[in-house]
Amino acid sequence: MRSHAQKQVGEEATIDLTPMLDVVFIMLIFFIVTASFIKEAGIQVVKPEVTQSWLEKRASIIIAIDPNDQVYIERQVYDIASVRPVIERLQAENPKGSVVIQPDRGSSVHVYAEVQDAVKAAGVPKVIMATESEF
Repeated sequence: MRSHAQKQVGEEATIDLTPMLDVVFIMLIFFIVTASFIKEAGIQVVKPEVTQSWLEKRASIIIAIDPNDQVYIERQVYDIASVRPVIERLQAENPKGSVVIQPDRGSSVHVYAEVQDAVKAAGVPKVIMATESEF
């Protein structure tokens, strides 16, 4: 009986952490995959103010126009002529998404109209102008 008691004192109990680490990594992968990423145009624009607006939650393509009338799509500068092919490519990746145009207050209305025409010519059914609300 003494030899049995001495064996129990000499052995240490260990806890296997492998299943717990597996669960932690699976949860990490789940949260990374299901996280919602916010798309940004790549530049900071001062949006025009309006008195009436609504919130668009599912914008897939964001186009920004800076005060110097440069057009940004996904943090790259494009000229007006190349807006349509870029939008067609991006729209093919997400056909149900909408396009949001963020013009700066100092940007030209003419450039905004040309960008909007190029987006509509690319076959996008919903084009939205981003604004600042007065509320």
